[in-house]
Formats: sequence, structure tokens, C-alpha cells
Amino acid sequence: MRRIVEIAAGDVVPDSGAVLERLSFPPDAVPDERTASLLRQAIPLFRSLSRPAGVLMQVDAKQFEVIYHGEGRNEPATPLEGIFPEAVKLALFAVTIGHEVSARINELFETRDFALASVLDAVASEATEIAADLVQREFHDLLREQGKLGPSTKLLRYSPGYCGWHISGQRALFDTLKPGEIGLTLRESFLMEPLKSISGLIIGGSSQIHDFEDGYPFCIECKTRGCRERIRRIYEN
Repeated sequence: MRRIVEIAAGDVVPDSGAVLERLSFPPDAVPDERTASLLRQAIPLFRSLSRPAGVLMQVDAKQFEVIYHGEGRNEPATPLEGIFPEAVKLALFAVTIGHEVSARINELFETRDFALASVLDAVASEATEIAADLVQREFHDLLREQGKLGPSTKLLRYSPGYCGWHISGQRALFDTLKPGEIGLTLRESFLMEPLKSISGLIIGGSSQIHDFEDGYPFCIECKTRGCRERIRRIYEN
């Protein structure tokens, strides 16, 4: 099963609070007038430029094992290698909000309009996460249709470049998923073009399989420990 996921531009527009948090404002902060003015410019600009799209492809554990090992550059031990074999269902995915937004951000930086560029960049980053959530919701609904969504089934995304899955894993992922149909390409550095995109694997399984300790050697280098918040959320929902 492979499908293109149509996403409306209005469905990925983030709220101001999420954008402010990405800009390192404290939660529930009231922005000053300059920041509020920048938000009033950036959000409509994003809405006019964004062209979100996604692609989703269901795979089995054997298929993903080949993709995961990729070019053989993963860390010796990773959370993912123990999680995906325990999954109920797996799906590769990729989302993007399109070239136009990234191009406009670059133009603003080049013309030294750093403030608006930074705010638009934050809006675009939040929107890309929302787009990925929408594709995950599509997989959730598919599992429900297939009768594979039990009361304890939780979905979580994993991407190359994180948690010991080497970023070179993008190549095998792209070769299988073929996200060029939604305008996504891969650079020699394995970064995606456009940059405001996310790809990876969605794992559906019991909440327990996702609950790993962040004690791997590469965890020391992680600045965000974002996995902790993501794991916490699946227990709350």
C-alpha cells in the first residue's frame, strides 16, 4: 500500500504560541509588539506560499530491516532495532511544505531581513511537524480500517539522523518510498530538498515498545532529548 496524502495549506498553519515556543519564548509568553507584528506578517506569508503534501507506504518488518541497515553506518545498538520487530504495523512516510516557503526564507536572510526570516522559518518548522502528524493520522485511520488498531496501539515516528539511525538511511528510504512524486529529492549530504520536510518510519504497536531508556552513547550528544516528550505523549493519549 502506497498513497499520496493530500494536505490543505490551511491545515498546517501553526498557532502563534507554538511558533513563539520554537523561538525560545517561555510558555504562555505575551510577545512584544515587534514580535507580534512579525507574526502577523509571517503567518499569512506562510499560508500563501505553502504547498504541503505527504506520501505513506506500508511495509513489513523484513522490508524495513533492509532499509534500516542501509549503508551499514548505524550505531552498534539503537532503540529502533529493538522496537520495529515488535510492531503491529509499519509505514514509511515523507512530508514537505514545498519549495516556495524555503526559497522565501532564504531570500529574506539574503536581504538581511533576519527578524522576519527567523519568524517565518519557525512557522515553517512547526507547520512541517503538523504535516507529519497529519500523515501519521492517515496511518492511524488506515490501521483502524484494517482492524489493526487495538486499545493499546500507539503510533510514533522515527527518522534517519536520530537515535542512532544514520542519516545515510535516507537513501534506502527514498529508493523504496519514491517521494519525488511530492517534490522531495535527496542531496549528496542526505539532507532533503526542500529542507522543510520530514521522512522516516511510523511504528504502530503497544506503548511499551516505544518506552526506551535514553542511555545510549549517542544520547549524550543529543541537545533536545525530544524522545522523552514524545514518549510521554503516547502515554497521555
